[in-house]
Amino acid sequence: VSGAAGGDEEGVSYLPVATSRPETILGDTAVAVNPSDPRFSHLIGSKAIVPFVGREVPIIGDEGVDVEFGTGALKVTPAHDMNDYALGKKHGLEFVRIMNKDGTLNGECAEYAGLDRFKARERVWSDLEACGMAVRTEAYETRVPKSQRGGEVIEPMLSEQWFVEMKPLADPSLDLVRRGDVKIVPQRFEKVYNNWLENIQDWCISRQLWWGHRIPAWYCYEGREEAER
Repeated sequence: VSGAAGGDEEGVSYLPVATSRPETILGDTAVAVNPSDPRFSHLIGSKAIVPFVGREVPIIGDEGVDVEFGTGALKVTPAHDMNDYALGKKHGLEFVRIMNKDGTLNGECAEYAGLDRFKARERVWSDLEACGMAVRTEAYETRVPKSQRGGEVIEPMLSEQWFVEMKPLADPSLDLVRRGDVKIVPQRFEKVYNNWLENIQDWCISRQLWWGHRIPAWYCYEGREEAER
C-alpha cells in the first residue's frame, strides 16, 4: 500500500488478506475493509499493488466486510467469486478473468499463464513464501462445490450468459393477485408469493451442463416399422 499512513520509512505499508485460493490473487481488483475497523479504515482511498502482476487496485470501504473473519481485509476477485461479483458491481470495480475454460490460467497471470489452477495455487503460495509476503497457513474448513457428474471442483468464472428480464413478467402477475383476479390458497402464502416476485432476479437460461440433456430425437435406418418398435 503506497503512501498510506502507518507505513515504513518509505511510506509503504502492507495489508494482509486471507484466502483458500491463492491463485485468485492474480485476479484481484480491490481490497475491501470495514470503515469502522480502526486497523484499516485509514487506508480507504489508498491503492494496493497486487503481487506478481503489479496491478494497482483501490482499497475500498464496505460495511459488509466482517472484521472478525480472516484478517478483516477482504481481497476482491469479482470475476471468480459470486460474493465478490456483487461487491464489484456495487463499487464499479474492474472484472479481470484469469482462467481459461480448461482450468488453466490465461495471459492476465504473467509468468503463471498456462499453469493448471491447482498447480498455480501451489506455485503462487510458494512464491509468496519465497519473497517474504506469506504470513502464515492454518487449517480452515470450507465447502468445496463439485460437479455432480464428474466430481471436478467447480470454478466460479465470469462468462457470457443469456438472461430473460423478469420484471415485465413479474409485475402483471403481482397486479393480478393485488386486484383479486387471482387468489392464493391458503391466503398466508400470498405474502410469500409477493416477496418472491417483488425481489425476483433476471432468469439465466444458458445451459451450464456442457454434456447437456439428450435431445429427444432419433434416427432410424431400418424403416418406419423398426422405429415404432
